[in-house]
Amino acid sequence: MAWERVDERVAYDGYRRLLARRYRLPDGSEREFEIKDERPTAVVVALTPEQQVVLVREFRPGVEEELLEIPGGLIDEGEEPATAAARELLEETGHRGEVAALGSMVDCAYSTRIRHVFAATGCERVAEPTAEDAQLGIVLVSLDEFREHLRTGRCTDVGPGYLALDRLGLL
Repeated sequence: MAWERVDERVAYDGYRRLLARRYRLPDGSEREFEIKDERPTAVVVALTPEQQVVLVREFRPGVEEELLEIPGGLIDEGEEPATAAARELLEETGHRGEVAALGSMVDCAYSTRIRHVFAATGCERVAEPTAEDAQLGIVLVSLDEFREHLRTGRCTDVGPGYLALDRLGLL
């Protein structure tokens, strides 16, 4: 017998939306879980012709500090993930490059979000960033520095970063 969803209700609907999902487990017991109901995102590891990685310095309210992040964001309703990746890269960094899909991954075990991972190669700065978030700047790092940054775990997109490096043969 498999897990069976027996009920779902909105537990909270604010900046974040939480669902309360109740399942019947294979042993017949029932358990309720809080699930983050989140839209899909596109993240893009952007490389310049000099093989530098384009990162964004952003304040993150959860940890209450600035983190160096991979550009990305929500996919708009009806928007293709590759289009969202190119749009987010341009909005957040002012860079444009050749965007290629690398795969997708689940966000976490308690989220509905799927993260679509892209690489953008040959990236060049073509505009000023236009994102309205709490972004504090653009940082270019070498591939070695990017690998070390991922190892520290001080980035919310460690998984997509490793996936991108692996698919590009740059691990």
